[in-house]
Amino acid sequence: MIDESGENIGVVSLQEALAKAQESDLDLVEVNPKANPPVAKLVNLGQFKYEREKKLHKQKVLQKKVETKVVKLTFRISAHDSDVRLGLAEKFLTKNDKVKVEIFLRGRERQHFDRARELMLEFVGALKAKPGLVIEEDQPLTKAPSGFSIILANKK
Repeated sequence: MIDESGENIGVVSLQEALAKAQESDLDLVEVNPKANPPVAKLVNLGQFKYEREKKLHKQKVLQKKVETKVVKLTFRISAHDSDVRLGLAEKFLTKNDKVKVEIFLRGRERQHFDRARELMLEFVGALKAKPGLVIEEDQPLTKAPSGFSIILANKK
């Protein structure tokens, strides 16, 4: 048992612990039920819950949520459009977001998976050549029924 000031009282029977809790107008809270013997603490339960919630909220605020942005390519993409998408992907990666690059094949384009794969690898190669970016594949190049996709992240 641990008292309200945080000092270890030692092993105490349940009746004795409840009596001490009533005596000091505090609650008896089981902190670690899996320990042998279980650890209990004398605390003000309302304040204990409030502090725990506050601590959890602070941890949640400090976490940075990483988003996955999507950049879509087509089989017959022009050089300018490719450069624009390259700039978008670079912008997303510098903001530490993940980028999913997709290429969709429609109709007869599906007969040319090898050319689509080359386009994807050229795009990824151009991204890796950009200064200030350390590109790592979170998910390798994956073949889908109608194209390819890859997920990239910037590892600084």
